[in-house]
Amino acid sequence: MVTSRHPALQAASEAAIEAWTRAVSTGGRDHLLEAVAEGADGTPTSRLDALVESAILEAVDHLDVNILSEEIGHLDRGSSTTLVIDPVDGTGNASAGIPFSAFTGAIAVEERFVEGLTHWFDTGRQWWAHVDEPTGLRTTGRQRLDGAIVSMIRPKGDGAGFLSVARRTDRVRVLGSSSIEAALVADGVLDAAFDPGSRTHRIVDLAAAVVLVCRAGGVVVDVHGRPLTFTTDIAGRWSGVAAASQELADEIVELLRGTA
Repeated sequence: MVTSRHPALQAASEAAIEAWTRAVSTGGRDHLLEAVAEGADGTPTSRLDALVESAILEAVDHLDVNILSEEIGHLDRGSSTTLVIDPVDGTGNASAGIPFSAFTGAIAVEERFVEGLTHWFDTGRQWWAHVDEPTGLRTTGRQRLDGAIVSMIRPKGDGAGFLSVARRTDRVRVLGSSSIEAALVADGVLDAAFDPGSRTHRIVDLAAAVVLVCRAGGVVVDVHGRPLTFTTDIAGRWSGVAAASQELADEIVELLRGTA
């Protein structure tokens, strides 16, 4: 039985919290959102992302782990253990002063995610789970989409998938931080949180959710059937579905595939 968090995951979260707090207290929206580099996946890296990632890398430099991060990509140090991180999930929210952004990270051993942590910056709320550790997290267990409360990534393209789900649910939220939304599924607040087929998620967005949601009795799957195991492919894209039950996930996937 595991009794404590992995040192790399703990150090990374602490460094992220300190760096995020310092950055948002001293920089305005345009300054924090300014692109200062190109990320490993080919998308721009904002100043806020760069500042927080840099602090994390310094904090874990002495630890014997590989690193996979949204901005720098994969740092292979020859270890069987990899720290998978998204330094700031919800950069646009954080830079604009919208209190919905997070650090999210996971520990992968070989191809298996074994530990996940998401820290909500503005509230200080944390969700942590290990595959071998009991947890107080529990999903709602909902099995049907009708009447569910869900969160989705904003509509893209013709928005057919988004609208098809919205018509079936009780309430829909578009919150802007997939890691917090997945954690709220694990915590029994939301019934599901997902990308309605637009292939927006990277593996760093979903890694912690795989542990948190599954340990809480739910599931995390990809709309298009891609496996959600550790990979160094930082440019790869998924449409992740974090759901309170396998039945609910299956119904969501079937509906979204029918609108593709």
